[in-house]
Amino acid sequence: MTSAVAVLRGFGPVFALLFGLQFISMGAMEMSGPFWPIQIKALSTSGSIFSLAGIGVYVCPMLGVSLTSAFWGRMGDRYGNRLMMVRALAGLAVTQLLVAFANDVWTILALRFLQGACAGYIAPAQAYSVQITGGRDRARLFAWLQVATNVGSLGGAFLGGLILDALPFAAVNLTAGVICALCAIVAWGSLPVPPGGAGFKGPAKRSTAGLAPSAGLSVPGLLALMGILLTSRMVLQVPFSLFMSEVYSAHHWVTGLSYGLMALGFVVTAPLWARLFEDRPPSFVLGWSVLITAGCLAVTSLAGSTRAIGLFATLYFAWGALLGGTTPVLLSLVSAATQSDRQGSVLGLAQSCQQIASVVGIVAGVVATQRYGLEIAFPLVASLYGLSFLVALCLWLKSRPPFDKGELS
Repeated sequence: MTSAVAVLRGFGPVFALLFGLQFISMGAMEMSGPFWPIQIKALSTSGSIFSLAGIGVYVCPMLGVSLTSAFWGRMGDRYGNRLMMVRALAGLAVTQLLVAFANDVWTILALRFLQGACAGYIAPAQAYSVQITGGRDRARLFAWLQVATNVGSLGGAFLGGLILDALPFAAVNLTAGVICALCAIVAWGSLPVPPGGAGFKGPAKRSTAGLAPSAGLSVPGLLALMGILLTSRMVLQVPFSLFMSEVYSAHHWVTGLSYGLMALGFVVTAPLWARLFEDRPPSFVLGWSVLITAGCLAVTSLAGSTRAIGLFATLYFAWGALLGGTTPVLLSLVSAATQSDRQGSVLGLAQSCQQIASVVGIVAGVVATQRYGLEIAFPLVASLYGLSFLVALCLWLKSRPPFDKGELS
């Protein structure tokens, strides 16, 4: 805890406020996350509607984000990422309040899509944090923002459960809407405009302008690697609880604990991975990405074959620990390979790619397990990690500096 506070202070008070806003707002949005099936089932008039809406309530926000993040990113580059953060928080507040009063599944799905389309908070927060820190320590910066998101999600789900035990489901969404509105007010009143305003071209540009050509980084390749990694991760999003029940006959608390161990592994190791990669050349980072994807392949293959619940839970924690060295680190490379006046656009595009990959993973997991059974889930995940290993290997080979015989002699 002390080291975490020291890191936040090291980035400055503005980043500490940004960390707090991300932690609280993302926690508020996850208050209803685990409990949507309960509400959808209560409002559904048939089993087929429940099956469709049960998936749609999670997929619709992702589709909304994927279709609009790049646009909001361009608006951030033009009008300022701070304004886009306030806009996103206000949009989340309004849509969450409207969802609280929705009383049929189709209205809920439409509002959930609108919620995703109006959101796009994370990408401008990342771009804004690069501006206020001058582009230094990007890997640690994005890692700590991701930690805020994950810890906030865990805490939000717990708080939502406490509210739902005492009050109707609408109270969860009303509370989340009020919290997001307060976060929007705090962001507008407390976050400073970066030096140079919306068109900031300070230290971040000087540090990034020459990085992409010399490092040989491929932004499309990095986005593709992130997408495959997220697709691999999201395959088990829907069938996980069914897998635990059928394979291990696990109680609900065991299922929840095992699922949470992945997030715990991510939170514990993401700052450590960022520290390892700090001030390292891209070839070093991508070389480790090859090893991390190979580790994910091995861990998921073993998790799918074991029938010991203790080993399975340990492997799930190890999986999360490995994932801590993926998305934040790769995002930092994408940011470092991008001019400062295009940070919002490219990071918004990255968020769109992540959401699309998440949707593909969820759909692939549902379709595969319904057609071939739950036993196909982990082999599918392992196969996707095999593909990500090949992509990471290609990116690493491309990023390595050319061999110069003259230097050797």
